[in-house]
Amino acid sequence: MIAPRRQQLVWLRAEAWLRVQAQPPGADGWDKQALECLQYWARSDFPLVLTRQRPGRTAERAHESLALGLPAPACWERRRFLVEVPAGSVSRVGRFPSADAITEDLPARARDDWRGLCTALLRLQVAALVYGSYGWQQLTGLAYLHPHSDVDLLVVVDTSSQADAAAALLLGASFDVPRIDGEIVFGDGAAVPWREWATWRAGRVERVLVKRPHGAALEDPRSWAAA
Repeated sequence: MIAPRRQQLVWLRAEAWLRVQAQPPGADGWDKQALECLQYWARSDFPLVLTRQRPGRTAERAHESLALGLPAPACWERRRFLVEVPAGSVSRVGRFPSADAITEDLPARARDDWRGLCTALLRLQVAALVYGSYGWQQLTGLAYLHPHSDVDLLVVVDTSSQADAAAALLLGASFDVPRIDGEIVFGDGAAVPWREWATWRAGRVERVLVKRPHGAALEDPRSWAAA
């Protein structure tokens, strides 16, 4: 049993995949294309991702089931599937690829700068992971990217000073194709879009969008992000 944490990857047991395919939400079940994608995912032992969990759960029932997402690649029209499984369905957990793993997927003109950015983030002792299209293509080998795909980064930090330094590095990136998007994630799982964090630190806004396992809200980070 795991504590829900956004953007964490989970792999399902074989029997859980059978339940997902046989008992989907909705009266009409999965359509042919959806079922084909789910069956392929199960055969390939590809992960799903923890998404926003059902709100309103009591603490005693918070871990009974998990809401998971499957963003399909281009061959399944980039559809997004949501499933809910018992928490005991998970065989293992993991995380998205590290930022340096996608270097060869980037446009050639951006690769050297990307390597430099990855090295600089490593020096900050933060974990930089890639989700979104680049991350899923790296995980599965399937076609997710298109000419306008952003690089979505999860920058996992321990302190606000690390968040400040990481946001400064990202703001100073010397290329704009692909565009760098994503979130800074703190130790308790609170995630803030890194651009919003930089804007807040500059004093241009008083609150930022903070995403947590059961929802998102505008917050003043001073209440929890100690320097």
